[in-house]
Amino acid sequence: MTDNISEIRSTAGDLFSGTSGAVIAAGAAGFGLGILAAAGRRAAVQAPTYFAGDWLDGIKREHEMALELFDAIEETDASEPKKRAALLLQLQHALGKHAVEEEDVIYCAVRDHGADENADELVHDHGVVKQFLYDLEKMDKSDPLWIVKVREFRSHIEAHMREEEEEILPRLHDRLSDEQNQKLTNRMNREGFKVA
Repeated sequence: MTDNISEIRSTAGDLFSGTSGAVIAAGAAGFGLGILAAAGRRAAVQAPTYFAGDWLDGIKREHEMALELFDAIEETDASEPKKRAALLLQLQHALGKHAVEEEDVIYCAVRDHGADENADELVHDHGVVKQFLYDLEKMDKSDPLWIVKVREFRSHIEAHMREEEEEILPRLHDRLSDEQNQKLTNRMNREGFKVA
């Protein structure tokens, strides 16, 4: 048994010495940097929501950022299909992260406080959002109908945002204690970080 352990140590020592050791060490360092970079990117993506304050302010900030992306898309023209595709991809990512936070945390709290119909309606709206994103992704970005579809999408999503910000979510916020709101904020930020 002692001979086997000595042999393993010797083999491990050979691996980490010389060229092969440098390659393994470099690979491990690269892997570690990759993990740090991914965590840094996630933190940067979640930062505006995190620093907005509580969960309702975070939701509103994410809505503002989505509308800024719509503005950027609407400033493009048919001669910029690659730019349109890149901006659409950013919008898909932002809305996807936002949907996870809302569906996995906020809408559950809405339902938990007796507003099942409101939660169902909001989840349904998210399905419509996903369909718009799917349709826009498939369409030719230089087609004049593409920007028409974007504007129709924006109109739908603005109505959804208004309902959340002015009616459903403030009611939930007011029903919760400061401690409950803080817990909801923490949960939402945690979910957002996972998918950022």
